[in-house]
Amino acid sequence: MSKAIFTKENILLNESVATKEEAIKLAGSILVKNGYVDESYIEKMLEREELTSTYMGNFVAIPHGTEDSKQFVKDSGISFVQVPSGVDFGGGNIVKLLIGIAGKGDEHLDILSKIAIVCSEEENITKLVEAKSADEILAIFEGVN
Repeated sequence: MSKAIFTKENILLNESVATKEEAIKLAGSILVKNGYVDESYIEKMLEREELTSTYMGNFVAIPHGTEDSKQFVKDSGISFVQVPSGVDFGGGNIVKLLIGIAGKGDEHLDILSKIAIVCSEEENITKLVEAKSADEILAIFEGVN
């Protein structure tokens, strides 16, 4: 059986980071620590960011690896980092929520669609930025089918 894609252990609240690189490394380190990816995946996340920003609007960034990073993914997983004070992703784009993604095969497409649904609602973004517990975060995502 594969592991749960998104659990309490994958969530960091009230973090403070100075740069987008630091933010991406933090999102990636959760995936490494919880056994979803090899350490090398973080480099691929940073590489991806250099190619195209993973800033999605609405204070959200979705850092993930490049096309050739699949070999470093052991299981599909999501990491979630809340940065209430925000971090600049360039061009004045401030990110308060980082959702790191590692997808096995095409599983990440399903993951992305759920995230897109949650993050398309400004009300959800506000709730996620203001959430005080991992349970609150999980509840918002579990509300999406």
